[in-house]
Amino acid sequence: MHLSHDPATPRGEEIEFDQFLAVDIRVGTVLSAETFPQARKPAFKLMIDFGSVIGVKKSSAQIADRYRIEELTGRQVAAVVNFPPRQIGKFMSEVLTLGFADDEGAVILFSPDRQVPNGARLF
Repeated sequence: MHLSHDPATPRGEEIEFDQFLAVDIRVGTVLSAETFPQARKPAFKLMIDFGSVIGVKKSSAQIADRYRIEELTGRQVAAVVNFPPRQIGKFMSEVLTLGFADDEGAVILFSPDRQVPNGARLF
């Protein structure tokens, strides 16, 4: 499945509410970020704390065009936590960090506008 970054792309096909509920989107706090030079597109390796139930998970995020490492630590982000892990080079990404494309196609992180508990689920 290819996802378009173009806002003019028609909406996806309708799904049932239960399908939405199956996607587990949680908020977590970035504990650390480091460059990921082996990635095809500019990316960072993130360590994200999703609280006591989910724990700390690793994610590869293609956000290096718009973010610096020092501004990521301590930031809350949203991620899908129930996809299977995905091997990206020698790095195992355990969650899918979520974002939206800006006018130039660079990823802007999706996060709550106020602090919420790590592990809180999107509904």
